[in-house]
Amino acid sequence: MISSSNRTAMDCYDSLYREFRWHVPAAFNIAAVCCARWADGKSRIAVHYEDETGHTATLTYDALQAQANRLSNVLRKRGVQRGDRVAIILPQRPEAAIAHIACYQIGAVAMPMSILFGPDALEYRLQNSEAMIALIDQAALSNLNEIRAQCPALRHVVAIACDAPGTLDWHAEMSGAATGFEPVATLAADPAILIYTSGTTGAPKGALLPHSAIIGNLTGFVASQNWFPQDGDVFWSPADWAWTGGLMDALLPTLYFGKPIVGYRGRFSADTAFYLLEKYGVTNSFLFPTALKMMMKAVPAPRERFRLKLRAIMSAGEAVGDAVFDWGRSALGITINEMFGQTEMNYIVGNSAEKWPAKPGSMGRPYPGHRVAVIDDDGNAVKAGGTGEVALHRTDIHGHPDPVFFIEYWKNPEATGQKFSGDWCRTGDLASIDQDGYLWYQGRADDMFKAAGYRIGPSEIENCLIKHPAVANAAVVPKPDAERGNIVKAFIVLTSGISRSRAADDKLIAELQTHVRGKLAPYEYPKEIEFIDELPMTTTGKLQRRVLRLLEEERAIKT
Repeated sequence: MISSSNRTAMDCYDSLYREFRWHVPAAFNIAAVCCARWADGKSRIAVHYEDETGHTATLTYDALQAQANRLSNVLRKRGVQRGDRVAIILPQRPEAAIAHIACYQIGAVAMPMSILFGPDALEYRLQNSEAMIALIDQAALSNLNEIRAQCPALRHVVAIACDAPGTLDWHAEMSGAATGFEPVATLAADPAILIYTSGTTGAPKGALLPHSAIIGNLTGFVASQNWFPQDGDVFWSPADWAWTGGLMDALLPTLYFGKPIVGYRGRFSADTAFYLLEKYGVTNSFLFPTALKMMMKAVPAPRERFRLKLRAIMSAGEAVGDAVFDWGRSALGITINEMFGQTEMNYIVGNSAEKWPAKPGSMGRPYPGHRVAVIDDDGNAVKAGGTGEVALHRTDIHGHPDPVFFIEYWKNPEATGQKFSGDWCRTGDLASIDQDGYLWYQGRADDMFKAAGYRIGPSEIENCLIKHPAVANAAVVPKPDAERGNIVKAFIVLTSGISRSRAADDKLIAELQTHVRGKLAPYEYPKEIEFIDELPMTTTGKLQRRVLRLLEEERAIKT
């Protein structure tokens, strides 16, 4: 056993990074490597499931494969062909894993969407993707029904435990389907997943990922989880499987290595987190800094109350900070490995406490296989001590293509082209780099921001606010917050004739917050609203969110 002091002193980074080589087969399918090869009759557990009512279930890889085969036959019967989009609007539950494997082996494109999406968010994504089938449960039913008539490409909705008119019953469809299915042959470069990312201008963009993207994620996953897998490893993360963090940082890589993952349907709390960690003997986890802060405050000395088997924690979405970093080491005996990535090219920078020392507050170093640089406006790498935009090269240091890249933005070639500067793919995030090659996050190059671990695009929220009759114009920016990193704040210009008083303002603020909550995801609603006479604009009429963002930063310093 390596002591924590020796672990942090060890630095194998240079040799690991220099000697790594990609091996990407031409023919490749996520379903084959994440399920079929483990369905060998040995009753390996794929998913431990529990919900907040106490209901539990276990899904083996054999059962996962059999159920995925049934669903593939159902999808094919209902007209799904290679390349068609299938919306998966499900929480963490076994059927979500089944749906992903079924889509991949039929050659369809899985399009995961959060059950938190309101009608407007669902409508745009379903319309833009032209998804032909949606898989849902009760959580998404009412919002989907509200906009279904506006989605003509959506032929069928398959509902789990929902006796709803106009839907197909999951259990009835599955019970009549065969358990045998011959997977289609796919190339590593073929499309597999479509995930929409919020943008600061215009509508959300659909990032189309190839089957090979899972390979590109593996070096970071293995390293950040202190050389996953090991005997007895069990994974859990509260990250929604509908997001890149939950899908590519938790569910799929765990299945790739044939290990069990815990799926929990219910609200996150510190008590629930420690309960799941202890009950299922979780060894590895991905926890947002916000979740870690909640756990630290609720249970300062967890090993005195719980029998934990944790050996690695990865954290991403915002900076962990010294307090949580130190708590991880002292209270959990774990050096938390920070990670950086985005949907378009995920898991590209981070730490691995057992292989190289972590610097508290740093994003880490480029993971093996990824050629990362901090570049200036002209696309040139900045020197140590300089600040620029984090970018990933199309090839690794040996000149081989990096498999982590997305294919394109769905039906948006202009945005795809703008993402690249030559062979460098820009992340939109600013960082400085030190003499040891560690990156230090400096903020967004545009107006995107993180709040409580969620990636927030102001444009969609502003558009939603402007739909309210009382709103003439709106600007959304982050407001610094000690607990969440940032909260969503909206500056609003009211339409003429709106009566103003303290009581009237408070009532309208609550109404606007409810309005956004009902249309978008709950985490997108503005927790703070300030009415303003006019928004800062350029001479050409472009909104200057940066002015308002700096205002909130200055206010935070003074308080």
